[in-house]
Amino acid sequence: MTVNPCDLDAVTARRLIGSKKLSASELLESCIARTLAVDPAVNAMVARDFERARETATQADRQTMRGEALGALHGLPVGIKDLEDVAGLRTTYGSPLFAHHVPLHDQLIVSLVREAGGIIAGKTNTPEWGAGANTRNAVYGATGNPHNPLMSAAGSSGGSAVALATGMVPLATGSDTGGSLRNPAAFCGIVGFRPTPGLVPSDKRGFGWSNLPVLGPMARTVPDLCLLLSAIVSDSAADPLATTVEGAHIRKAADFAEPAEIDLSGLRVAFSADFGFAPTEKHIRAVFAEKIALFSDAFAVAETASPDCSGMDETFEVLRAMAFLGAHHDRVRDTPDQVGPNVRANVEEGLGYDAMDIVRAMQQQTLLYHRFQTFFERYDVMITPSVTISPRPWLELYPAEIDGVPTRTYFHWLALAYAPTTVGHPALSLPVGRDHHGMPFGLQIVGRRGGDAKVLAVAAALERLLAGDDRTARPVPDIAALTIAPKISDQPGFLGFG
Repeated sequence: MTVNPCDLDAVTARRLIGSKKLSASELLESCIARTLAVDPAVNAMVARDFERARETATQADRQTMRGEALGALHGLPVGIKDLEDVAGLRTTYGSPLFAHHVPLHDQLIVSLVREAGGIIAGKTNTPEWGAGANTRNAVYGATGNPHNPLMSAAGSSGGSAVALATGMVPLATGSDTGGSLRNPAAFCGIVGFRPTPGLVPSDKRGFGWSNLPVLGPMARTVPDLCLLLSAIVSDSAADPLATTVEGAHIRKAADFAEPAEIDLSGLRVAFSADFGFAPTEKHIRAVFAEKIALFSDAFAVAETASPDCSGMDETFEVLRAMAFLGAHHDRVRDTPDQVGPNVRANVEEGLGYDAMDIVRAMQQQTLLYHRFQTFFERYDVMITPSVTISPRPWLELYPAEIDGVPTRTYFHWLALAYAPTTVGHPALSLPVGRDHHGMPFGLQIVGRRGGDAKVLAVAAALERLLAGDDRTARPVPDIAALTIAPKISDQPGFLGFG
């Protein structure tokens, strides 16, 4: 095989394993070798499970040779975000309070990956408790961007995005509240998908009926992402948002196993650089205009438009603060020296709200939802930049200003992502070339309520359309340069909250 197995897309690798032209062990060893070669430069795969993975790969190869029925992910190495529990493997949540925590049981999403034949390669880095979109913490340190390790990989699924971009694994899990699947996908040049809440069930949802946090898949291509998504969709009663009908099977793997074919020329598409409110920097606005000019004529209708997002910032701020208050109040109160500034800021903000603030936020969220429904009566999908800025150095905890204008909060720069989050719409970040600084650029594709399959179909069609043009093709890191790059752990400020 002339291509390193670790650089194969997941769909191809799975087909080769099933046809006995590639063994699970060969693929795993290639991924391990790539991890050992490049991870010192980027610090993405922070807790490794290589020996257990080798045992699982050997078992997978035996199953293949015996002609047994094989799962959708059979023999594919998978990276698991360090917010998700893996039995017997160090799982820290990026928190010093859990620096030596080893769970006894797999989280549901991990169990589903294993049941589909996926091989857990290790845990990928995340900011403390997923707070903030800069992947750095006081346990494992910072994760560098694979296209420039001094730059941020975003977050909070930054470790997963970097591991994918560099070929450490072909598939990885992530989670998303304010863009934690989409932001690192955009910064690192891979695909991240925030599904409709409940499509990928979570058995650790703290506020069971809150639509803000979701779990989801990450991959290098849209078909690869669909492959992982098909393994983790479920009607599980562990998640209250995975509503169902007794006796009926609502979420079917077959519905998401591969993207459907779609004719772009029949679609009505809205474009917006800012949703009418996000602090998108001038550079990103210019890049966005250049990119969409290359393909907007592929659609039946391509218009500049946005739903009315008045009150979006305030609504998301209150709802987010309530979630952090519920999850972390006791930690901030009892061990403040072991909790980072982002978590503390959210808890302190939450303590400042009263019941009427929460009521107003929930009412405004509902109003925003109805505005989005009216808007999407006119359009099939909406396309925006994924992130408001180009990657900045990871030493910057968060962007305090954009184009000289101060940001409202440490997460205000994520406004393009938290707009669809707030109203519960599916959204995907697709890599579309590079920006003017030579860093990856991502387009966010937002769908209608429950329109996950259409978002994936549109993303796949665009991916195919744009792949042949260097201006829009997925950017690939310089692996050779990463293998000789300085260790990121030697950089000043590497370890800590910031």
